[in-house]
Amino acid sequence: MTKHYIGTKNVLAWPEVKDGKEGYAVKYSDGYTSWSPKDVFEAAYIDIGHVGHLPPHQQRVVGEKAELDDKLIKLTGFIGTPIFAGLDELEQGRMREQARFMLAYSNTLGARIAAF
Repeated sequence: MTKHYIGTKNVLAWPEVKDGKEGYAVKYSDGYTSWSPKDVFEAAYIDIGHVGHLPPHQQRVVGEKAELDDKLIKLTGFIGTPIFAGLDELEQGRMREQARFMLAYSNTLGARIAAF
């Protein structure tokens, strides 16, 4: 049986041109290095900036906030669509409530990061 998967990896990457194509060199936590085309890489990873100076547990908090903010942007964007308008009122309310909780969660993570 086939299943769908969502991956989460924290990688180190830098822009690199290979065979005339823009992309990224990618170094994984086990030291393995590969190259990925720019569009593929940017669709799979969220930029969390320069966090190498932070301990791993704080890097994870920064990554968690970046992922959450990405989801929140997508949810709030969806709330303004005709598809959302076609949902029943209870589901619309649940989604708006979800967005409020996500914003509060993001603000809490932001406060934690500011204290690093």
